[in-house]
Amino acid sequence: MKTQSVLESADIKAIAAAAEAEALKNSWAVSIAIVDAGGHLLHFNRLDGAPPISSHIAPAKAHTAALGRRESKGYEDVINGGRYSFLSAPTIQGMLEGGVPIMKDGFCLGAVGVSGVKSNEDAQIAKAGIAAIGL
Repeated sequence: MKTQSVLESADIKAIAAAAEAEALKNSWAVSIAIVDAGGHLLHFNRLDGAPPISSHIAPAKAHTAALGRRESKGYEDVINGGRYSFLSAPTIQGMLEGGVPIMKDGFCLGAVGVSGVKSNEDAQIAKAGIAAIGL
């Protein structure tokens, strides 16, 4: 058997605070979602002024990144590259940049999904959150 790290409440709070700080520093109104390795929602915050639809997109991006164990941008690239049949992949809805997995020692601990600004800016916010726990 292998031993695997898991996200604890303190980790989630640190990720959320750092992601929110990155968004506020840039005056970006976004929704931020954090999920566990199975894509289950652990934290959600829709900042003031964030578009209502971002409250659906951010958790979907996080879910996709956690289950796929890769950034959601990879799926967007596959589809933009012409593999439209990938749109039929079951239970994967957030196939846009902005979902980033939280990886440690080769294991996915969860993911952060952000929505509300340009996709690369969403990813920037997610990565800033993950950096807060040293990953």
